[in-house]
Amino acid sequence: MRKMTSLTLACATFASLAATPAAADCAIERAIYEDMEGAARIEFFATGTAATVTNSFRMLLNDTIVLDGIVQWTDEVPRPNGKLMYQCPDGDVTGPEYEICTVWQGVIYTADETGNIGLLPAEGVGAPAKLIFPDLGHALRMSSAYGATGFTKTPWDVFQQKGCQ
Repeated sequence: MRKMTSLTLACATFASLAATPAAADCAIERAIYEDMEGAARIEFFATGTAATVTNSFRMLLNDTIVLDGIVQWTDEVPRPNGKLMYQCPDGDVTGPEYEICTVWQGVIYTADETGNIGLLPAEGVGAPAKLIFPDLGHALRMSSAYGATGFTKTPWDVFQQKGCQ
């Protein structure tokens, strides 16, 4: 994993400008989001000292299934690449092991109250009004977390900010 470059940091800063004034009252690392059908909730939390991870969150499905989420900005074309993982092994995990437990991966977009689209900001800035996880519902429906022993209702791809921790 690579450290963030100055270009990546500049892009993250630029993307943070898309946060709405109302959302600025809540930093992204404390924001809570829900999909429009109430099937899932996203809770962001402080990342800590991870060199390449710019955001950390968890997605709760059926209030019992927890997916672990991280965001890493890409270098080539700077974008907030999000990953949702289910039951990853603890400790020193290899790339192939992460691939097996990753249930969704993609760019996380934001939208403000007027419909302007942006990119998920890094920690320390105001939370955007909405998050967009492209093709999330389909990916989760095909994942190992779905079914009789997991969750049974797939979330919508758009999440609205519902609160602040």
